[in-house]
Amino acid sequence: MKIENTKAQMRKGVLEYCILSILKKGDAYTSEILSTLKNAEMIVVEGTIYPLLTRLKNAGLLSYRWEESTSGPPRKYYVLTENGGLFLKELDKTWSNLLNAVNQVISTKSTTDE
Repeated sequence: MKIENTKAQMRKGVLEYCILSILKKGDAYTSEILSTLKNAEMIVVEGTIYPLLTRLKNAGLLSYRWEESTSGPPRKYYVLTENGGLFLKELDKTWSNLLNAVNQVISTKSTTDE
């Protein structure tokens, strides 16, 4: 089993949560979202993020607006919707519960350790 595949699957599993969390802090265009994810060492390529943003928009969690740019073509800024904010609150609870559960499992001494 290749560790890189497992690591990639773990990142993909939390990517929606990370994107919604980024947009909770304010509207952003795709390259800003990518940059934030890359700075956090969440390795993401454009081919992954565009379909995900579209899926989140189609689910009513995001909307977008076009804004003129002084340095190129207009930019599509993504915005967290009210439903997206509610969804994110549920994900926050789920993440906290999952994190606690995983920490409990990995810190519990197994009977084979004794």
